[in-house]
Amino acid sequence: MTTPPHANMLARALRDFFTDYLPRLRGLSTHTIHSYRDTLSLLLRFMVAQRGQAVGTLDLLHIDAADVTAFLDHLETGRSNSVTTRNCRLAALHAFFRFAGTADPEQLGRSQRILAIPFKRARQRSIEYLEEDELEAVLSTVNRATPEGRRDYALLAILFNTGARVQEALNLRGQDLQLTRPFQVRLFGKGRKERVCPLWPQTAAVLRDFCAERHVDLRAATPIFLNHRGQPLTRFGVRYLLTKYLRSARAVTPALTNKRLHPHSIRHSSAVHLLKSGVAITTICDWLGHASLMTTNKYATADLDMKRKALEQAHPPNEPSAGGANWRRDASILDWLATL
Repeated sequence: MTTPPHANMLARALRDFFTDYLPRLRGLSTHTIHSYRDTLSLLLRFMVAQRGQAVGTLDLLHIDAADVTAFLDHLETGRSNSVTTRNCRLAALHAFFRFAGTADPEQLGRSQRILAIPFKRARQRSIEYLEEDELEAVLSTVNRATPEGRRDYALLAILFNTGARVQEALNLRGQDLQLTRPFQVRLFGKGRKERVCPLWPQTAAVLRDFCAERHVDLRAATPIFLNHRGQPLTRFGVRYLLTKYLRSARAVTPALTNKRLHPHSIRHSSAVHLLKSGVAITTICDWLGHASLMTTNKYATADLDMKRKALEQAHPPNEPSAGGANWRRDASILDWLATL
């Protein structure tokens, strides 16, 4: 990558940041680099609109903490971004200006003021997921008599079976599938982390038929999920498909009226299904490719049925528990503790 024309401090910092620092020194994935690129592009477009000058004339000296704060406000009000998205953009800006301040000590003060911009506390939303019968209702609306319908059914089946992030599923190649026993699929998650998930025999059969129909070589890096133009499906395409099938399923399943179906809600549905089936939380953590067990623990409080069962096992305040009675009768507190 060559230095942009009429290179100034901003142009040089951007070049070194994206061509050397992120890929070589930090070893970040292409997906993360693209996310950082999009953030800086949005900031530069915002600055151009605010200042009314050409982007080539912008320099690091023109961007201060007040500009970044105004940009973050614009993301929330002008682009209707969530607080979570706003914080992700700020993390990318922190990374860039930390690099710029280190590379050029004269920018250190300006960079520190930008680094002092805090992340905004996001409201914790409840986890959106579908019960197993609700997901089956959605699957039943897929017209498997058409090639597109069979593709969609195979995609939904593997998303629910593995709890994969939608991009992980869209990145699947023929060589990532093992459709003979033991049935399994290899997924590549965030940070290029690799994990293997088992497949139900039913899911393996659906994928085997679909790959045979499309003549997918299971030994080659052949993309599996393509659109009608023969190009890889995108996350936006999957979101459109899910919205379409949810709309059809609502007509026959009233419980879906107030529910949304998006790529991540299928991932949530898979996690809750595993939890209700008695799978250990540590196994679910590895299954989903979470970096921290704390991320997986949120599913332990998500399912309403499990909360009801927990309530049934508890006792109202005015009703003495069996454990309390045993404590009064037994001499040893250890015996009482063993009954809890």
